[in-house]
Amino acid sequence: MLVETLSKIGIVSVVVLDRVDDAVPVARALMNGGLKCAEITFRTDAAQESIKRITKEFPDMLVGAGTVLTIDQADRAIDAGAKFIVAPGLNPKVVKHVQSRGIEMCPGVNTPSEIESALELGLNALKFFPAEPSGGLKMLKALGSAYVNVKFMPTGGINADNVREYLSYNKIFACGGSWMVKGDLIKEGKFEEIERLTKEAVKIVKEVRG
Repeated sequence: MLVETLSKIGIVSVVVLDRVDDAVPVARALMNGGLKCAEITFRTDAAQESIKRITKEFPDMLVGAGTVLTIDQADRAIDAGAKFIVAPGLNPKVVKHVQSRGIEMCPGVNTPSEIESALELGLNALKFFPAEPSGGLKMLKALGSAYVNVKFMPTGGINADNVREYLSYNKIFACGGSWMVKGDLIKEGKFEEIERLTKEAVKIVKEVRG
């Protein structure tokens, strides 16, 4: 189960790649930093080939695709080797298609109605997005008290300063974040800095969850 695997990892690095050639160096920095998970977003044309290169170079890394909005994007991500699919919102057609291909999907929600729509689709591990603008941990705790069998992956506004607090809540199986892999660090080739920030993030997970 995806939720069990990501619960052990704690943090999903959300990576935006403009250049395919940056894919393997970024993945190597994450791996060296102790984080064997990456969500490559489909916001750029480099996403599909980046997933393909990373999964080939690092077969032990759990690689997913993020910002997947269409069935076509989902197919391209899965064909490239993505092991899970993440979306900012809840599109039943895309969810059902991804499920039909035997891949787990984590769509985005931030209202009770969206959570109930997800439950109708058999989903109980959901992305809470955008986390901070939607009320943050306070909102999550309110939703979690109503939907006791649902677990969340908050993404959006999560950083080194607040991730510890989020991870302490038992309804959160992982946090999505890009602070370790900011665009300027990637563009400037500061992969050692990405590795350093990743190590700090992994340390926080271990301190909170043991």
